[in-house]
Amino acid sequence: MRRSWGLSAALVLTATAGWGVTAAPPAMAVTPPVAFTADDLPTWQTNGIVWALAEAHGTVFVGGTFSQVRPPDGVDGTAQDAVNFVAMNAATGEPTSCKLSFTISSGTATVRALAVSPDGKTLYAGGYFGAVNGVQASSLAAIDIAACAPEPDFRPSFPATVRTLAVTGDTVYAGGDFGTVAGETRKRFAAVDSTTGALRPFRADADLPGRALAVTPDGHDVVLGGDFFTVNGADSHALAVVDATTGATVKTYPDFIETNSVVKSIGTDATGFYTGNEGTGGGVFDGRIALNLSDFGQRWRDTCLGATQAVLSYQNVLYSASHAHDCSSVGEFPDGPRHHLLAQPTTSVGKLGWFPNTNDGLGEGIGPRALAVSETDSNKYLWVGGEFTTVNAAPAQGLTRFAASPDTGVPGVPQASASSIRPGEVQVRWRSSTDTDDSRLTYKIYRNGSSTPVHTMDGDSLPWSRPQMSFTDTTVSPGQTYSYRVTATDAAGNASGLSPTATVTVPTSAEAYPAAVLDDGATQYWRYDESSGPFTGDSSPSDNSGVQLDAPSLRQTPAAVNGPGTAIGFDGTDQLVYSDRPTTVEGAFSIETWFRTTTDRGGKLVGFGNNTTKTSSNYDKNVYLTNAGKLVFGVYTGGAKTVSTPGSYNNGAWHQVVATQGPSGLALYVDGSLKASSGVTGNQQYAGYWRVGGDQLSGWPDQPTSNFFAGQIDETAIYPSALTAQQVTHHHQLASAPADTVATLTATDDTYANAGAPSTNYGTSSSLAVRGTSAYLSYLRFALPPAPAGTVLKSARLSVKTSTQAGAGSTDSQSVVPVTGAWTETGLTYNNRPALGAGTLGTLTGATEGSALYSATLDTAALSPALGGPYSLALTSTGTDPLWLWSHEAAANEGTPQLVLTFGAPDARR
Repeated sequence: MRRSWGLSAALVLTATAGWGVTAAPPAMAVTPPVAFTADDLPTWQTNGIVWALAEAHGTVFVGGTFSQVRPPDGVDGTAQDAVNFVAMNAATGEPTSCKLSFTISSGTATVRALAVSPDGKTLYAGGYFGAVNGVQASSLAAIDIAACAPEPDFRPSFPATVRTLAVTGDTVYAGGDFGTVAGETRKRFAAVDSTTGALRPFRADADLPGRALAVTPDGHDVVLGGDFFTVNGADSHALAVVDATTGATVKTYPDFIETNSVVKSIGTDATGFYTGNEGTGGGVFDGRIALNLSDFGQRWRDTCLGATQAVLSYQNVLYSASHAHDCSSVGEFPDGPRHHLLAQPTTSVGKLGWFPNTNDGLGEGIGPRALAVSETDSNKYLWVGGEFTTVNAAPAQGLTRFAASPDTGVPGVPQASASSIRPGEVQVRWRSSTDTDDSRLTYKIYRNGSSTPVHTMDGDSLPWSRPQMSFTDTTVSPGQTYSYRVTATDAAGNASGLSPTATVTVPTSAEAYPAAVLDDGATQYWRYDESSGPFTGDSSPSDNSGVQLDAPSLRQTPAAVNGPGTAIGFDGTDQLVYSDRPTTVEGAFSIETWFRTTTDRGGKLVGFGNNTTKTSSNYDKNVYLTNAGKLVFGVYTGGAKTVSTPGSYNNGAWHQVVATQGPSGLALYVDGSLKASSGVTGNQQYAGYWRVGGDQLSGWPDQPTSNFFAGQIDETAIYPSALTAQQVTHHHQLASAPADTVATLTATDDTYANAGAPSTNYGTSSSLAVRGTSAYLSYLRFALPPAPAGTVLKSARLSVKTSTQAGAGSTDSQSVVPVTGAWTETGLTYNNRPALGAGTLGTLTGATEGSALYSATLDTAALSPALGGPYSLALTSTGTDPLWLWSHEAAANEGTPQLVLTFGAPDARR
């Protein structure tokens, strides 16, 4: 017989994608090689489940189990009857005029498979039905696309459900639940003439249902997928390759797919074929397999858990519909929230940056079940069907679609923090943002309110891997306060809002304790100084940030270490911090942290586990408290090997604990002294996450009542070496060494005087002004604290912010001078302005931009005698270019006008 080898596959448009059907591509704005944005488009909805999709000439055909379609949520319109089928305009998402009803006299009719002939003229529909628009059909029908009518001469007879279809020029291949076709034995797979429906000689008998079919591009073979364990009597579970003419077995796959898993979908392209798999029970295979057409051998295997319902290869990317919830086996996200739509290269397992999402929805709670691509002259669309009822967290049932452009999604706002441990440098760090169709984003860092970024850099992130990014600003001055904000921008130019302001004061001398931790090689160092969650910054160069879970208490004081830092508090129930990306611990390591508690329920302080938001199934390198308050440190080497302290430490005081493992074994130090050791040198090897505050401890010695710690933790550091006893002791000593403290004061009163309105008071104004001619003078009052015991004032700086009005900046300089006369905020005018003192406290220069922070260094010798009481100063100028500032009443002032005082030990050299 003459055979035409133009092909089309059921459920997915691999034909159009793989065999040269192209359209003028729109400008790409997503991160390549992803072809579609994650921004769902308005699409008419079904009132049931969509099982199948196919496409021809800009029309998407939708089959399933439903009775109506309706306009998308929030769009006017009237629902339309659509009995298990609807034809949709690919570009508009609206129904076309084609109306077909798939019905049956008894039972529930359904359309489970759709495929279009290579010439685009005929649509084939399979499922369980007895008629199409009243024309008799036995679970497989041919539809004249142009006429939108059943082909009367196509009359195959399938007595049971048809679940999958593939079409060549003259043959329709079908798979499903049937055991006979037209009265002849055809177990689960069969082939019929594409014009008449007459049964072909093709025989590929399987013992259990067929669920997926694909014809190889050369037309020689057919790939079968399903529940089966044998094909043509040969051992081949869930997957087989047979001859396209005879059905004879070409390739079998014994022991290739787990026995409790099946193949639900098969996609093809020019070089390979791909399976989507679903399992039931434990030890299942739920992921995807890529196989080469050259030898039908495996290219790669993705062992993510969360059943895959559909796969589609398009432009070298494999798109899949699943409910993947655990991809830890391939080095990605641990067991947690479900990801229903994924993309990965056809050449490898790793996921690409495309993460639109649905919910589980109706029926089995699977989510999406079918995929198809439609290309038009101006755009291309990925259609998704299933049983979901939301898309990207908004109402949308059964159908959705995504276009190649425009990309309108905005990256998430970065969460930033800043720290300064040494004079002359500030570490600005932020948790990388997420964008559901851009894995690479551009970050801009702005300093002191400037509109020009001080630094720009690119970074990669995925929803489950949002590594810390950081920038070290080395153009800073000791004693000065700086503020930073960060934005994220995608390739299309969509920009996030500015991050909340991160403010830091540069020390005048190095902070002894954190400097020692970094000098001794910490590769993860959490200081817990953030003002908001969930980001916990890493002060080490490794950018190993943490994520807070269930809102632990921030900014707890006093901290464990002298200085401006704070601690974090845990409730002992479910709060913790976990590292943001997986790592492995090979060789020696050290854990160092500080804690204080009075709990009698114990709990884990620090440990290494294989999960983040859930309890880990692998857990070792644990430091925990027993109910009695004793410390235990251990590793797992086929069993828990631990050392413990003889004494208890739940007395409400801060304690340092250091746990090390090196060539000599385990060592446990408390408050600078060795308390226990052993010769154990091995530990469990796996990819995992450092967790602070709680995780599984089942089966470990002296297991406490609670896995979670109740109390405060500070200064957690991880090292890739075993700290020496000398280093441990040195750290403990430095924690109590004198450290600089910073007092940040907001003006208690401020106003300005205007020579042009000499009797007017501006005490309630949101602005301050400074100019020489015609004169503006601004007055500020601060309540100065006394110097802490044993310290002196080491630096002082006045910080102000220019307003947003036009011309707010000034090219002139402004003098900061003491005020000797009395004044009140509500009473001061130009006529009664107070007298100014002799000399200048400091000079403000370069305040040329609007909406920016500027500061002036002040004379500490002049300020020191006034400590412990109110102090007034004024801003004056001799120039003619006015400077407009925010007053303390203004919402946009970022805490200005502000006086930043740094206190520290007297210089011994003086």
